[in-house]
Amino acid sequence: VLASDMPKGIPERGIYLFSEGQRHLYVGRTNRIRRRIQNHYRKSGTHNQATFAFRIARADTGLERASYRPDGSREELEKDAVFGPAFAEAKARVGRMDLRYVREDDPTRQALLEIYVATVLATPFNDFENH
Repeated sequence: VLASDMPKGIPERGIYLFSEGQRHLYVGRTNRIRRRIQNHYRKSGTHNQATFAFRIARADTGLERASYRPDGSREELEKDAVFGPAFAEAKARVGRMDLRYVREDDPTRQALLEIYVATVLATPFNDFENH
């Protein structure tokens, strides 16, 4: 199923996987799957909502280093003449991606399953780095 064509019977809690063909890109977990997935590709999604698309735009533009100062911050990147359009295209791209999901109500098992799937599938846009 495409991310933008989620069926009505999608579970409320669990993990989800975005892929392009056989290339698995990102695994996430949430207690609100429908809303979370939509946030990843909505045109109005911000850097805090469309985190996967934001990571794609960082990779596409080469602006991958995080800044914790106002100059170069994530919010400033959204306004950048190069990054802004790349972010918009990344959100549209996420909406066209293949989506898989599985129900998991327990938050601990969600976390373990997310890490396991990301590790086994070597999803390039997952980051479990401490900040």
